[in-house]
Amino acid sequence: MVPARPDTVPKQDIILAGVGGQGILSIAFVIDSAALEDGLFLKQAEVHGMAQRGGAVTSHLRLSRKPIFSDLVPKGRADLILSVEPLEALRYLEYLAPGGKVISSSAPYKNIPDYPEVGSVLDQLKALPSSIVVDSERLAKEAGSSRAQNIVMLGAASPFLMLSEPSLLKFVKVLFKARGESIVQTNLKAFALGRAAASA
Repeated sequence: MVPARPDTVPKQDIILAGVGGQGILSIAFVIDSAALEDGLFLKQAEVHGMAQRGGAVTSHLRLSRKPIFSDLVPKGRADLILSVEPLEALRYLEYLAPGGKVISSSAPYKNIPDYPEVGSVLDQLKALPSSIVVDSERLAKEAGSSRAQNIVMLGAASPFLMLSEPSLLKFVKVLFKARGESIVQTNLKAFALGRAAASA
């Protein structure tokens, strides 16, 4: 059976994961804004986790062509886990639906003293039935800023979101407009590099 194109599915439940300081709120802003631009209904649970830099952070996003009544993604129902940190991707696997996809950065953020061996974490991710692991650190540097890793990961997820690429790009521009055109262009390049990596 041919899978439905992302832009024709009736709904999509997404878990965003990472740690404080990695730009999870920025990803959520772009996805939320693009969903409204595309005429979708959405619910976003408040970001859960430690407020300080380095604490685990997660957010639930629910997109639909019909009204949504709960803002939390039930366990076993997430269509997509998008993580800016590989260990955090593994932490939320219990939320993943059968046939769901995991898109994760390969770059660890070692915020705990007993962080597991990175190769083992990446092997677990790559062994999942449907996963994409992206070297966001390398691609962000190629785009012009190591701080653009979150937008690399947004780009990597973009082919699998029920959102139009023009709407996503519009709100990447909105997000960074106040910081100047060079920062906007860096993040647009980061998005493009992430999208290309996921599609390769």
